[in-house]
Amino acid sequence: MKHRIRATAALAIAAGLLLSACAGTSASSDSTGSDVTLNIVGYAVPEAANKAIAAEWNKTPAGKGVKFQTSYGASGDQSRAVVAGLKADYVHFSVSSDVTRLVDAGLVEKDWNAGPNKGIVSSSVVVLAVRKGNPKNIKGWDDLIKPGIGIVTPNPASSGAARWNALAAWGHIASNGGTDAQATEYLTKLFANVVSLPNSGRDATTAFLGGTGDVLLAYENEAILARQSGEQLDWVLPDTTILIENPGAVLKNANPKAKEWLDFVLSKDGQRQFALKGFRPIIDGVDTKGVEGAVDPNDPFPTPKKLLTVEKDFTSWSALSKKFFDEKEGIVVKIIAASGKAK
Repeated sequence: MKHRIRATAALAIAAGLLLSACAGTSASSDSTGSDVTLNIVGYAVPEAANKAIAAEWNKTPAGKGVKFQTSYGASGDQSRAVVAGLKADYVHFSVSSDVTRLVDAGLVEKDWNAGPNKGIVSSSVVVLAVRKGNPKNIKGWDDLIKPGIGIVTPNPASSGAARWNALAAWGHIASNGGTDAQATEYLTKLFANVVSLPNSGRDATTAFLGGTGDVLLAYENEAILARQSGEQLDWVLPDTTILIENPGAVLKNANPKAKEWLDFVLSKDGQRQFALKGFRPIIDGVDTKGVEGAVDPNDPFPTPKKLLTVEKDFTSWSALSKKFFDEKEGIVVKIIAASGKAK
């Protein structure tokens, strides 16, 4: 798996360094921001939301005239690409450990997560996306290990979304009285039913919408965005799921405008744009009505019966990364290697 990771990262770097055609929103040239281009590097899923936030920021005095050059892909690959030289002013990753890699490389300040939001800029939950009408009658996690159920989930070697999915599945057993042995057994059965293990959460969604599998383990916002794009699918909010918390950080050598961008991302106006694309706001007081694609557009984010968090149920990203995703000893890594699905 280590060789696979290195190869994937190399591809991400090569792709990232050829991004001259990936500019985002721009505005008039009579502003002090007219000569500023911010480089955003992120995981694939929030691209549409970040574009919408950029468009809103360009309407403000602080954001007027600022342009964007963007690179999106699997979270782990993107993080490694920045360490390898991909230019970034602001990063938006799936998991905090991908920012920690930049801290260790001296690219991001150690106190990047010291603010009230602890470095988190967007959030969601894991859901079980199914075909329109739910023909396999999927009601929760236990149905995923039944014979004949084909599951699509991304690869934890490259994807942050995959790691959130695995943690939610583990928590279904562990947080409901199960032992580590029982949770390991459950994950082993789940990955035995996996029929596709793409590089990123977005690639997994594309595979599922293309006809692969019966169930997609996904961010809730991915399911909402798919319906906004005209796709036909439904989803189940399982009784036990996990709060997905996505970090954002400004690099040490970033253009000063990057801090103003982050401030807007964390504002009610920025979080409203996240909500409109299916993300759950991370601050109070954000208008969440009118979210197209949600089951109930005016009440788009129902409260799960049991909502796990990294801090409460898994201690920290440092601890869980070692336990579950270490390249040699991680529980999930071992399960996938034994299944042969990562080849």
